[in-house]
Amino acid sequence: MKKRLRLFYSGRVQGVGFRYTVEEIARKNKVFGWVKNLSDGRVEITAESDEEALNGFISQVKEHFFRYIEDVEMEWLPATGEFSDFEIVF
Repeated sequence: MKKRLRLFYSGRVQGVGFRYTVEEIARKNKVFGWVKNLSDGRVEITAESDEEALNGFISQVKEHFFRYIEDVEMEWLPATGEFSDFEIVF
């Protein structure tokens, strides 16, 4: 079953290649959506896929950036199916 996940990462998550690495991890896991920097220093991600792929995605992001992430807010929502790729939004 497809789901949507909204994530807000805080810590030292800007200026460390976070968005580009997240994009790569998302594509490897067949996760669709977007990632963007926020003006308050956090990074926001909206991602859709099946629950197993999303769990793998967030696990790999955490594994890769464990030194930089201080906190993550997560919200599970129903998928909308609006995405066909994963991209960086500016």
